Amino acid sequence: MATVAELKAVLKDTLEKRGVLGHLKARIRAEVFNALNDESEPRPPLSHENLLINELIREYLEFNKYKYTASVLISDE
Repeated sequence: MATVAELKAVLKDTLEKRGVLGHLKARIRAEVFNALNDESEPRPPLSHENLLINELIREYLEFNKYKYTASVLISDE
């Protein structure tokens, strides 16, 4: 019978191979930042230039297959 450590290792490997583990980590990171974000002081509106820069960064991340990093950027906007 497999030990708990062996089951954890197999589960981690399976999630990594499916590309799910990185996505889950990025989503958890984004949610932690959202929870820590101070909602009492509203963020200033982004200028047109900043929106364009953010979009260029997002496209760069997706082009280079940094899907999870891009998902954090998108959830932070």
